[in-house]
Amino acid sequence: MHRGACLCGAITFEVAGDLPPPNACHCSQCRKQSGHFWASTDVPRAAVTVHGADKVTWFRSSEKVRRGFCSTCGSVLFWDPIHGDWTAIAMGAFDAPTHARLAKHIFVASKGDYYELGDGLPQHER
Repeated sequence: MHRGACLCGAITFEVAGDLPPPNACHCSQCRKQSGHFWASTDVPRAAVTVHGADKVTWFRSSEKVRRGFCSTCGSVLFWDPIHGDWTAIAMGAFDAPTHARLAKHIFVASKGDYYELGDGLPQHER
């Protein structure tokens, strides 16, 4: 079981089972919403329990995706494909230890010009 929360604690969550290897998304939407790149793990929705779900505000960033954040403190927590059976949860919101390691970078063609990627992980343009 892995646990996490938003900054103010109004939203807490639990994920049953191991966390899949996270990825770092460098697309402009993730960078604008998070303030840098977005690191998250994709977990089956059935494995996630959210407490304080009434405090999650959803922003529909495209026809296919909504993004969930805390309406009290603004913490960005979820990236949720509307027609999928999984959700991405921000790695920074989890309590340690996660026992997870970043696996890859995605949308590197859109990455910010103020940083370099030098960790040796696979990089995907999309």
